[in-house]
Formats: sequence, C-alpha cells, structure tokens
Amino acid sequence: MSLSPYSQYRQHQLEALLEITRIFASSPDLSTLLRTILGYASDLVRADFGYIALTTPSGALRITTGYRLPTEVFEVLSPYLAQKRPVEDFWTEKELRRQLALVNSAANAAIEQVVALPLVLEDEEVVGGIFLFRMGTIAFTPGDRVLLRDFADQAAVAVRNARQVEQLRTEKARVEAIIENNPNGIMILDPQMRVTIINRALSRLLGVSEEVVGKPCAQVLRLENRTGEHLCLTEGSPPPPTRVLYGEGDIIRPGHKPVTVGVSYSPLFGGDGNLVNIIVTLVDITRYREAEELKSTFISVISHELKTPVSLIKGYAGTLARDDVIHDPEFVRESAQIIVEEADRLTELIDNLLDASRIQAGALSLDIQPLDFAELARKAAERFGAQTDSHQIVLDFPADLPPVMADDKRLRQVLDNLINNAIKYSPKGGRITIGARNEGARVLAFVKDEGVGIPHEDQEAIFERFYRVDSSLRRSTQGAGLGLFLVKAIVQAMGGDVWVKSEPGKGAAFYFTLPVAE
Repeated sequence: MSLSPYSQYRQHQLEALLEITRIFASSPDLSTLLRTILGYASDLVRADFGYIALTTPSGALRITTGYRLPTEVFEVLSPYLAQKRPVEDFWTEKELRRQLALVNSAANAAIEQVVALPLVLEDEEVVGGIFLFRMGTIAFTPGDRVLLRDFADQAAVAVRNARQVEQLRTEKARVEAIIENNPNGIMILDPQMRVTIINRALSRLLGVSEEVVGKPCAQVLRLENRTGEHLCLTEGSPPPPTRVLYGEGDIIRPGHKPVTVGVSYSPLFGGDGNLVNIIVTLVDITRYREAEELKSTFISVISHELKTPVSLIKGYAGTLARDDVIHDPEFVRESAQIIVEEADRLTELIDNLLDASRIQAGALSLDIQPLDFAELARKAAERFGAQTDSHQIVLDFPADLPPVMADDKRLRQVLDNLINNAIKYSPKGGRITIGARNEGARVLAFVKDEGVGIPHEDQEAIFERFYRVDSSLRRSTQGAGLGLFLVKAIVQAMGGDVWVKSEPGKGAAFYFTLPVAE
C-alpha cells in the first residue's frame, strides 16, 4: 500500500532527523553537521537557497554555512550581518524584508519569500539563526516553521556541543602547554602507577624520552640518598594516596653532576571518589642544599682558619710577654717572625673574605689598563722562588707577547693564588711553569705544575666558594677554598675565562685568558 504525500513527507523528515542524529554521534565537526542540517531543511521546505549564521565572540553574526548561496548574495549579506546582533527586533517582519531587499538587489532575481528561525540554547541564549529564501509567491507556511524549528533545535545543540568540545580542546591544550613548558619536572601517573605523561624538563633531568610512557614509575624515577615519602619507590603495590606526599633524593647519572630534587606526589580524584591520576612534581633543590652545605662549610672552615693563626699569635705573644722568663734573642726573633707570618695569613684570609663578599654583591672595583704580563709573571716567580727550595719556577713567554688589558693588583692576585696552589699541591717539588701565548684578540696564560693533580669529578667544582678537593693532602694544607673562586671571578671581571686540565697524579694546568691591549 502506497503512502500518502503527507506520510511520505513525514517519513522524509524523520529520515533527515535520524541522519542528522547519526552524523551528530559519529562526528563532532560543526561545519559538516550544520551543512547537513541546512541541506535537509532547505530540501524539505523547498527553499531555493539559504544560510546559517552564528554569533562571533563580539556578538555579531557571521555566515558559517550556505546552501546554494550565490556569491553575490554572500558578499552583500556578510557586511550587513557583521553590524547586527541577534536580538528580538532582528527577527521581525520589517527586518527580514530589509534583508530580502538586499538579497534581491544582489541576486538580480525575484526572491519574494524568506523565513528565519533563531538558534536558541537551553538558557535562552541566541547563538545564531537559519535563513531560507524562496522565489515566487508561495509563502512559507506555519507547518514549514514548525518543521524548521526541529532543525534549528538540532543546529543549536550542535553549536553548544561544538563550543564545549572547543572549550575542552582549548583547556586541554592550555594544560598541556603548562605541563610541557613548566621549568619543574612533571610526571602524571595512572592509578596503577604507570607513566601517562612526562614533560620536557623531567625528560632532560632523568635523561629519558617519551618512550617511558606506559612503564611503571619505579623504573623511570631512580633516586639515591632518599629521605621522606616516595610513592614510586615503595616496595610492592603502594596504597592510593589520600594526601600529598613529599620526599627528597639525588638523581645520579654517569657523566653528570648529581641533582638533588624534592618530589611531591599529589592525588587527583574523580567525582565518584576514585583515584584518577597521581601528579608527580620534581623541583631541583640542588642550590638550596648547596646553600645549606655552603653555610655549614663556611662556619667550619672559617672558624678553623681563623682560629689557627689567632691561637699561634696569642701563644707566642703570651710567651714573649712573660716577665718570669728571660728569652734569648734568637727565640725572640723566631717568635716575632711567626707572629708576623700568622698575622699576614690572617690578613690574607680577611682580604679574601672581603673580596668574596664584594664579588657576591657585584661591587668588585677594577682599574683596567695595559700591562706587561710577562714582567708581572717574572716578579711573581722571583717572589715565590725565594720561598721554596724544592720547586723550580720557570717562565715560558714569547718575545713578542703583546700587553694585556687588566687590573695590576688583581692580576697579581690571580697569579699569586695559582702559583701558591701549584707549590702547595706539589709536596714533592718539581717544575712549575708560568707562561702565555698570543691568540690574536686575547692572550692565553697558564700555570702548570707536576703535583698530585685533580680528580675529574672535582674539576668543575674547584672554582666554587669554599670548595676543596677531598684528599689527605687537603687536610694537611691550609686554605679556606676561596683562592680559585677569586681567580675565576677576577679573570671573568677582566673579560677573560679560566679552566683547568689535569690528570690525577700527573699535575695540573690552569689556563686563563685576557684581552689584548689595542
């Protein structure tokens, strides 16, 4: 039995709505969905052409989808709609007639019928509208409007969903950007303690790549010298955290300086109360730990270095001040010499501490001028050569070495520190070479010895404040660990750089550069 025209019409309408629903479920793409909605709506009401316009962030209307829409009509309507807002009087007969006149003038055709329905969300917000045009005198019927209402509702839901999806995408992109560009290491775990996300900072810190995604975090995060609570490193299956856990530890990688990190484990629960993720944040606290150790080292080193000369000065001065003992002239002379030497040592320590403070405050003053570095080195060699019988101090300078730009007092301080170290850490004597080479815009200077050398792992740290290589020789030599710190700071302040090359047991060579005087 054949269906009546009305039944066929209704069947066609239902098929259209089902197809829209299917597309709705399979694809969140707004433009595809709106194009389908507009096509079915135009076909069912026999419109010649039409469009869907949506509101922009500024509140104006913009054509997003057209059905057989002539280019000339689009070019006329676009600036017209850009000046409009989808308020109540926009949908009146008068306003629609004005739009119809624009369409007729652009299309040069007899377009006499127009119907428009707003796209309204649940909260009564108007997000756009469907506009359909028909030639001839047959007007759109109330039934057409009822039919179009269904399509307008579908379009409004599509716009709402698309906006929500876009908002989620934006929020997701924002969160991913925050995580990826965060200077702290971030790792996100699932409830089974497997890695789902690891950011760039943590990848660099651990020396791993994104290939660790999906692995248990205990295989990714390896810490030594641990303190506090560490969820990843708990034996067995750890219970879900109910609070933020915190621990500290050291990341130790071959060929890299150890890094001390503070690790926070923050649980993230869903609306049903179940654990969704665990956010692991690693903060590099190496500097804070070093600052604490530096403070402790400063107190112990300075108290020891100050106490020794003060004790000697007080002891010998007290002995000489006794009136119940008659001292022979030789003893008095030797005692006075020791007092002078210890006073000089005390003065040098205080001067070094003051210089270190000035450097820290950025207040180290320099008087830069052209200097004959070879002559300055010759005087230093004579001065130190008179203080040692077991070392041979030699000079290695070319005849045409140009003058350098430097501060005379500070450059002497650099040489004195390096030569003094060369003597101190060459207990069996040997050759100490002071020299330089011309390298065009700079002079490369060096002080080499044949002493105990410096372990490779200590060569970067020896220029830090109060740092001294841990050895039996260090414990038997004097010093507060400020000499090389001052050497580096002074050389850099004069526009150069400093570094060391050494093999344990084969001596050390300290190099530094100075700009050539023009």
